Amino acid sequence: MSAGPIFPFAALPSADLIVDAVYAGGTARTAGDDALARLLPVGNQGGFRPKGSPREGTVLVAALYTSGTEVDWPDVLDAQTGVFTYFGDNRQPGRELHQTQRGGNLLLRDVFEWSHGTAADRRRVPPFLLFHKAVPGRSTAFNGLLAPGAEALTSDDDLVAIWRSTGGQRFQNYRARFTVLDVGHISRAWITDVLAGHAYESEHCPAAWRAWVDGRVYTPLEAPATTTMRSKGQQLPDDAAGQAMLAEIRNRFKDREHDFEPVAVELWRLVAPATGRCDVTRPSRDGGRDAVGEYVLGPSSDPITLDFALEAKCYSPTTPVGVRDVARLISRIRHREFGVFVTTSYIAAQAYSEVRGDGHPIALICGQDIVDALKAHGFTDASSVRGWLDARDNGLRL
Repeated sequence: MSAGPIFPFAALPSADLIVDAVYAGGTARTAGDDALARLLPVGNQGGFRPKGSPREGTVLVAALYTSGTEVDWPDVLDAQTGVFTYFGDNRQPGRELHQTQRGGNLLLRDVFEWSHGTAADRRRVPPFLLFHKAVPGRSTAFNGLLAPGAEALTSDDDLVAIWRSTGGQRFQNYRARFTVLDVGHISRAWITDVLAGHAYESEHCPAAWRAWVDGRVYTPLEAPATTTMRSKGQQLPDDAAGQAMLAEIRNRFKDREHDFEPVAVELWRLVAPATGRCDVTRPSRDGGRDAVGEYVLGPSSDPITLDFALEAKCYSPTTPVGVRDVARLISRIRHREFGVFVTTSYIAAQAYSEVRGDGHPIALICGQDIVDALKAHGFTDASSVRGWLDARDNGLRL
């Protein structure tokens, strides 16, 4: 829930945009109650809302609206880094990647190409404004001003066409990464100039946008977490799809938890793809570690590795990881090593507190993290997770 100011519906046509502010929807119980459409002339439907035509190259501004309910396409804002991951608008089979009704993927293709070009090319990029669903009704909250790409991403990474399948039909969609720029307040005067086609030239243009256009300089709006302890609710999925995905894993390894350990290693690889060699230990010789491995850092021509020990627990959602579980891993971490704890459940408060309070170098991967990692790699429901597990059993990679 946003902690910023709340603007009434009647005030929206002249309201400034303030990060975390809520813009109240109307009360007529019609489509006209949509707050975003009253804020900007971008229509009242869909997650991708441009002003102008992507096909004709006339887009002046684009609003991205995320409801948080798209299980198969989870748009994610990393508040700590300011990077926003957005999925394009080809979300069902039957159409080519760029032949969507609103032309969202066409615009993504063009603006990401321009973003890697010259300053003149970047002047063609319309400002992207990020909003998310708020309450009550058709209210919305503002997340910030987006620039395509991110400081650490190359042109091979910031816009990627990914394959998905539904009902046996394969199709492609874009996964795009934007940076939320360090602009906490956008004046209505700049919005007016943007809609007149003068985003860059306007005297009200935010400095961070002008710096990005001039030199592709990213100044992200970063919000480092003030706490590293997550509650039980934050560690476990609250949606039926996520719960079913974890249940699929737990049921597969019921009464044979040791067989879960190689899967825990693969789940860790999804979270940390720079993981190198990793070997599952034999039950009688694990020394308190279910697996040992290396994490690779540095350039490929001269990498270094950090050793780690991994512990895995395939627990039910009502059985938390306790102090005794994490103490076992802590006692086995050697000098210059780190630990990884993977569980299909959650870390109990006391255990979490001891790990973080004492500064133990342990990555805690809980149920929600597992669901997020699987979804990010295209496994978005229990059926696809079952297929992933079956493929592993058959020595295949999906």
